[in-house]
Amino acid sequence: MLIVILLGISLILHGLVHLLYAGQSWRLFELRPGMLWPDGSWLFSKLLGDGTTRYLACIALALAALGFMTGGLGVFLQQDWWRPVTVGAAIFSAAIFIVFWDGKLQSLDDKGGIGVLIDLGILLLVLILKWPS
Repeated sequence: MLIVILLGISLILHGLVHLLYAGQSWRLFELRPGMLWPDGSWLFSKLLGDGTTRYLACIALALAALGFMTGGLGVFLQQDWWRPVTVGAAIFSAAIFIVFWDGKLQSLDDKGGIGVLIDLGILLLVLILKWPS
């Protein structure tokens, strides 16, 4: 039971971190001084400009946050749907950080690199290891 509680809390916290990145992308605040993410996105910035790119990132991150928090709630309520919701949120989250990445390897932690690793860990645990059973 403790593992289930920790999983639910972890998913909700991961979702809240996505909301922090949404605020960063919308420029409501800076997570770190000088942090410009998602400006310079290899996929969107040249096509749409940084302003529209930031707006798209904000919306996408809010949706990912909703997915993780819903999955965490599903864990607490012991609902079977928590697993596909969480898998979908993890795949979507990783895709967000990949498409809004600026293509540079410096400061990957500012650009969601750690979040992508967490998403991959969630996918490994939930899909491959079928954890928790």
